[in-house]
Amino acid sequence: MVTIKDVAREANVSVATVSRVLNGSGPVSDETRRLIREVAGRMRYVPHSGARSLITSKTETLGVLLPDLYGEFFSEVIRGMDDTAQRNNFHLLISRAYADRHGIETAIKAMRGRVDGVVIMSPDLDEKSLLNLPSTIPVVLLCSVPRGNEIDSLTITNCRGAREMVAHLVSLGHRRIAIIKGSARNYDAAERLRGYRMALRERGIAPDPYLEREGDFTEAAGYTAALKLLSLPNRPTAIFAANDSMAIGALSALRESNVEVPEEMAVAGFDDIPLARYMDPPLSSVHVPIHELGAKAVELLLHGIMHKNDHTRRRERVSTELVIRRSTGAEPAERPPPPTTLNKVMASI
Repeated sequence: MVTIKDVAREANVSVATVSRVLNGSGPVSDETRRLIREVAGRMRYVPHSGARSLITSKTETLGVLLPDLYGEFFSEVIRGMDDTAQRNNFHLLISRAYADRHGIETAIKAMRGRVDGVVIMSPDLDEKSLLNLPSTIPVVLLCSVPRGNEIDSLTITNCRGAREMVAHLVSLGHRRIAIIKGSARNYDAAERLRGYRMALRERGIAPDPYLEREGDFTEAAGYTAALKLLSLPNRPTAIFAANDSMAIGALSALRESNVEVPEEMAVAGFDDIPLARYMDPPLSSVHVPIHELGAKAVELLLHGIMHKNDHTRRRERVSTELVIRRSTGAEPAERPPPPTTLNKVMASI
């Protein structure tokens, strides 16, 4: 393995000079800089990241703690984070935070000394868990609001989005509108439930506890909840799921039960994952710019890193908007793009 000493010897300069060039620090002539980079490239020298971090006090790595890594929502969030991180010459260290405080604290401890900052998305996070991070390391809470003013946070306009979707369903003539709720203690789920109830009350409809069904953001939960709603003596005419995965599960249950959507039951979701537009029927949903959400979280974190965590903390929100498709009775606002000539040829083979 080629070392920095080998590069210095080949370029006939000191190790310190090579270090200054590779780390972009200190005065070095343009001619010497070009020579060292040429020699390092020819010898295929790769700086040791651990040694570099000891010198610069930077790892050029960002920690990401998510409650799950499964599904289109999280893959889109990660893609937005990774695009922004790489554009700024950072890499991601991603970990799943299990649904208990001990698991969260373990994951945070594992990142100490290995990252320059952390984006954390977890419904079970509290101030005691954050005490395990050095006070100098920037933290951004994603889809959760801190109690104090010591941490940057980024949330979604959940309440408004849910309120607008339920109001849309009421405008179509629905009075018995069910909700499949999200995970317990989850900030997004609580805000979407609040928006659902608010929209009903504003239109003179009393929320019915029988129409509020438990869920956990999975397709299986949506499937089970929809079957229970269908078994009610006075079943709903519309279902609003707190995320698209549960809405997709509900659509499956309705299809198996020979319930026509939207003629007999309207269905709407939240998030507008890429798959939503390709469902049959295409799924109406509250659109969240998921890629932008991940990108914005990393931008906030990089701002904290650049200011060495000595900055005015920010609380920002990403706006939502309704995307109405055929699952709620409207003509699809979006259609899949027409196949290319090549796709047509392949389809005919």
